[in-house]
Amino acid sequence: MCTQEAFQAQRSQLVGLLLSGSLEGFESVLDWLLSRDVLSWEDYEGLSLLGQPLSHLARRLLDTVWKKGAWGCEQLVAAVQEARADSQAPTPGAHWDPHTPHPAQALRRHRPAIVRRLHCCVEGVLDLARAQGFISPYECDEIRLPVLTSSQRARRLLDLATVKANGLAAFLLRHLEGLPVPTALPVEDAAWEKFVSKLRTTVSAQSRFLSTYDGAERLCLEEIYTENVLEVRTEVGAAGSPQTCPATLGLEELFSTRGHLNEDADTVLVVGEAGSGKSTLLQQLHRLWAVGTGFQEFLFVFPFSCRQLQCVAKPLSVRTLLFEHCCWPDVGQQDVFQFLLEHPDRVLLTFDGFDEFRFRFTDRERHCSPTQPTSVQNLLFNLLQGNLLKDARKVLTSRPDAVSASLRRYVRAELSLKGFSEAGIELYLRKRHREPGVADRLLGLLKATSALHGLCRLPVFSWMVSQCHQELLLQGEGSPKTTTGMYLLILRHFLLHAAPPDSAPHGLGPGLLRGGLPTLLHLGRLALWGLGTCCYVFSAQQLRAAHVDREDISLGFLVRAKGLAPGSTAPLEFLHITFQCFFAAFYLVLSADMPPSALRHLFNCPQPGSSLLVRLLPTRCVLGSRCKEGSVEALLREAEPHNLQITAAFLAGLLSREHRGLLAECQASEKALLRRQACARWCLARSLHKHFHSIPAAVPGEAKSMHAMPGFVWLVRSLYEMQEERLAREAVRGLNVGHLKLTFCNVGPAECAALAFVLRHLRWPVALQLDHNSVGDIGVEQLLPCLSVCKALYLRDNNISDRGLCKLIEHALHCEQLQKLALFNNDLTDGCAHSVARLLERRRNFLALRLGNNHITAAGARVLAQGLRANASLQFLGFWGNKVGDQGAQALAEALGDHQSLRWLSLVGNDIGSVGAQALALMLEKNMALEELCLEENRLQDEGVCSLAEGLKRNSSLKVLKLSNNHVTSAGAEALLQALGKNDTILEVWLRGNALSPEEAEQLSRRDPRLLL
Repeated sequence: MCTQEAFQAQRSQLVGLLLSGSLEGFESVLDWLLSRDVLSWEDYEGLSLLGQPLSHLARRLLDTVWKKGAWGCEQLVAAVQEARADSQAPTPGAHWDPHTPHPAQALRRHRPAIVRRLHCCVEGVLDLARAQGFISPYECDEIRLPVLTSSQRARRLLDLATVKANGLAAFLLRHLEGLPVPTALPVEDAAWEKFVSKLRTTVSAQSRFLSTYDGAERLCLEEIYTENVLEVRTEVGAAGSPQTCPATLGLEELFSTRGHLNEDADTVLVVGEAGSGKSTLLQQLHRLWAVGTGFQEFLFVFPFSCRQLQCVAKPLSVRTLLFEHCCWPDVGQQDVFQFLLEHPDRVLLTFDGFDEFRFRFTDRERHCSPTQPTSVQNLLFNLLQGNLLKDARKVLTSRPDAVSASLRRYVRAELSLKGFSEAGIELYLRKRHREPGVADRLLGLLKATSALHGLCRLPVFSWMVSQCHQELLLQGEGSPKTTTGMYLLILRHFLLHAAPPDSAPHGLGPGLLRGGLPTLLHLGRLALWGLGTCCYVFSAQQLRAAHVDREDISLGFLVRAKGLAPGSTAPLEFLHITFQCFFAAFYLVLSADMPPSALRHLFNCPQPGSSLLVRLLPTRCVLGSRCKEGSVEALLREAEPHNLQITAAFLAGLLSREHRGLLAECQASEKALLRRQACARWCLARSLHKHFHSIPAAVPGEAKSMHAMPGFVWLVRSLYEMQEERLAREAVRGLNVGHLKLTFCNVGPAECAALAFVLRHLRWPVALQLDHNSVGDIGVEQLLPCLSVCKALYLRDNNISDRGLCKLIEHALHCEQLQKLALFNNDLTDGCAHSVARLLERRRNFLALRLGNNHITAAGARVLAQGLRANASLQFLGFWGNKVGDQGAQALAEALGDHQSLRWLSLVGNDIGSVGAQALALMLEKNMALEELCLEENRLQDEGVCSLAEGLKRNSSLKVLKLSNNHVTSAGAEALLQALGKNDTILEVWLRGNALSPEEAEQLSRRDPRLLL
């Protein structure tokens, strides 16, 4: 017997059972309950609404049945068990009287068996019922909606027969009595099982290897795959505590419940900059599913490439997309597709590279039919919205700039791919180089050249370092510092690989480059044309049009496109989008027919001395009519902005003094090369000046503040690629901002190097805010050159460890301008305490230190206390969210008793009890400078609060005391009231979230309004 109490106790389990299957299983439970009269017809109609999330319907069903009493609860449990058993074995045939005087009641009483019998022949029954006039054409069309499965159509027909009084129910009973009783599972089960087997084989073949140039080296993904840093992406103001770090996930947690933005959405969005490993992450997901070691909750995984989908010109339906562009079922195509529609929760679709999809997302055109064709972009957009294959999971990868706010509304969770950690770089290189000593030497080189080490945060650079390890190690050449230098190194590697062994010269000299120049220009023209037309997969015809021949292809930068449908031709694509941008920049620098003025389109800069209209309107609006179709200007005008930015940075690097001499040997006219360099320099400087001039005037009494515009980091990267000190100095000449904010700007070590290269030339000190980025320890090292111009440095949420902070402090000791450091939400431990203490001892003008939400314990607090004793300037000290405990609080309190400058102290969430509170109370008796003390989220209780109250009686400086969430009762509050009676200085005492009843809180507030309850 199932009581209502037992039913409620197993509610979560029942919800899980109802959700563990598909919508078909849930509707089978409804059939069973309706046939047993547990549900009324009104109950059933309220629980069979199409489009409602299954989780909502399941909980509504439990609520409805619970109101029916113990018998109803018992029947539901039996129905769930019956439905689960029915999915494993066929149901015995049921018998009914075909001539019963109450046919509608018979349809209801035998509904589960009738649905099963009608399932396989509903189309024929519909045709017969229509022909005999029992249903109208309109009713027939409503039942045959493409979104409905065969079982749902059968139920729709039975529902219609229940309410129609024209003999339809009697007709169905008579007709179905003569149909054969199903004695085995439907035939589509065998068809879909065969299809799953074929799909696994296909996906396994596509995902097993990572292809490199010309297929000469095939890397087994299983052997070299290295986890990237994958974080739940959050924005400022998002739900959750602002003092918590973003959750870090493993690949297996891609569909976890953390960080959900929209519970009703089906799409998981993975964002990351170019080269961060998004495609490889999806490839690993596909491989794990195909070999049966991961993501087995999905029966079907369909991988797609957005760059290939956009090449499809003809209209597509869902069926065409899945079968013709991924994997074709050998038998039972209709049965397999029907099975997919009936079990969408067992389907996963992945779409790689949405930033390479030339169509911008829109939700204006709704398309809900899985069988009707539509344009490829409309099909993709409706899949992402859930209008098609609702409840099927989708994974979409993209660069962040290509994701619009309208698309994010349909995202279930957004994850950010940060690239390799330092440990990840080491692990990857050790997997690639198992020969004795090679990986150790390579890692030693990276640690000695932090600029190159910083580039390797992106897996594409780690791959290039691995490819060029002989050039880096054996020939003893200087390691590249810039992105352009690294790509020129890999270019040399490929040219040497393609050249005959006896004729290959050493180094990327003019001979080697000149010999391969025709090939490089052919590839460059193809790359530029592809960027301008948003084409990233090239057919044989397009290759011929760009004069790319077999010799050009054999160089290795063009490879066979991945993920092709069976039987399709073999178009080619560049190894990576960054290589396409590199070759486009190479063409712009060396092509003889490229006018220097075209570079202004690349940097989106109007010509000097142009009219006011040209300066105010976007370039494409004014210059569009003068650009011939197919010209360089037209291609640059139409290219995607994020690809243009990568191309512009490469062009700046190629035109740098370091590489200009090399390219001049291959240039027919050195004057043309110099003109292009001058144009690029002018465009860069002008673009930065435009950024600076757009900064609003400062608010009276405050420092002028600049929040970086989207293109600022790109412009700084381009300046860094040029490596010209004079240009960097000129670019920031006259910039006078007190605060430069670069939060959520995807700033990694390479961007830090570029920022330091430019910002060190500032004339006035600046507060540099880099919160919520990927700076890391390597990035901290890159920032050191500009530390002398920073008056404050904010590095919240940047995965910085003790090593990075210790290196930062080592330089900060000699930077008198730097007065504030904020490194909360990082990976700091007691290991950094000695360095921080030395900073406090040595720097007499240091004002603010915030180390909240790290891993500092009482041991670290005791060391820091030594530095505080010797310090007389600190005004703000933040230690919230650490683990200093009572002993750490005692050490800090003793050090701060006589401190004359500290105004604000936060020890929120540090597991401080009454012992620590007593020490802080003694500190309050002595300290006459502290104005705000934050002690929320501890365990002070009444004993600790009473101690603090005694300290307040003798304190004359404290204005705010925060004691929320400390298990304080009315006894502790009463002690505070007595202290407030003797203290006129304090303005606020926070007591929210404590053990006080509403009546007690109201009474206390009336007695003294300074108590905030």
